Amino acid sequence: MKKFWQLGIILGLISFLFIAGCQSGNDEAASQEEGTDSQEEAEGNHEEEEHDHDHGDEAVSFDDVPENIQIEGLSDHYHTGDVFKLEAVTEEDLDHWHWYIRDSSEEEWTVVEDQFEDSYIGDAEVDGQEVIAVLYSDDHEAVAKSPVTEITIDDHEHGHHHHHGDDEESQQIYEGYFEDERVEDRPLADWEGDWQSIYPYLEDGSLDEVFEHKAEESDDMTADEYKDYYTTGYETDIERIVIDGDEITFYQNGEEHTGTYAYDSYEILEYEAGNRGVRYIFELEGEADENLPGYIQFSDHGIAPGESWHFHLYMGDDNDALLEEMDNWPTYYPSDLDTDEIVHELIAH
Repeated sequence: MKKFWQLGIILGLISFLFIAGCQSGNDEAASQEEGTDSQEEAEGNHEEEEHDHDHGDEAVSFDDVPENIQIEGLSDHYHTGDVFKLEAVTEEDLDHWHWYIRDSSEEEWTVVEDQFEDSYIGDAEVDGQEVIAVLYSDDHEAVAKSPVTEITIDDHEHGHHHHHGDDEESQQIYEGYFEDERVEDRPLADWEGDWQSIYPYLEDGSLDEVFEHKAEESDDMTADEYKDYYTTGYETDIERIVIDGDEITFYQNGEEHTGTYAYDSYEILEYEAGNRGVRYIFELEGEADENLPGYIQFSDHGIAPGESWHFHLYMGDDNDALLEEMDNWPTYYPSDLDTDEIVHELIAH
């Protein structure tokens, strides 16, 4: 009997030790799991904080930041829809940039997404919109800022829309749907300025992303097919045109040819797609010059007086034959636009 009692005590002791060991193991595992969760939570919070720093969302005031960044590229004024490009210039050896905008000084700054370089490209849509460039250190501390830059819009008496207009009627006109009585004569002054052909941008591949964008937006053609289509349309050896008063200077193969042109008339053309277009015709005055086209026809989606933002130009000595031309339409944009701005405009076009 005594032996059985001793055996019971031994078995009880073993059971106690086993249970205690399991409990200790569970506590340790729970502790480790809790530690892991805390670490993951901390890492997640750190990543979220770092993401916020990357986008500058936490910065709404720059009062204490030194102002030693210069802004270049600002024009006296823009027209609604203009593309503007600002350049931030500083001697600081850093490249962590953020640009902020607000529609007035009464509003909070909003960070501009996807623009983290020392240049900023935007659309002039709000008169008085303010822009500021801020340079950050590797520790996400603002170390320099630019003066507050104000975008001034002045559309003059006719208004000016570089894109498709801001109402349904303007959009319809842009797309070629309008009544004959809406069409008006236009002066050569509507196209005054310094213009560059965009054909060289196509040739060097800079416009490939434009064609890829068009292919993504439409099932009609592939990017390569769009490129072929616009290659035929844009092709020209007149790389630049300057219009001043009634004189037009053509820059062709390294040579300049200047002629005086007078307004002739306009023609409304019917297209196979069902929409229409207007060509404004100007005729060369004075003695014939074999280096100058006898007629030029402007087409810029406009049907009444107003400054042009870009245009397609038909050039030749036979006016009637030019009116039949539908495949080749050399296209010109302001000469002060760079590659990025040209691409931006064509994607928005």
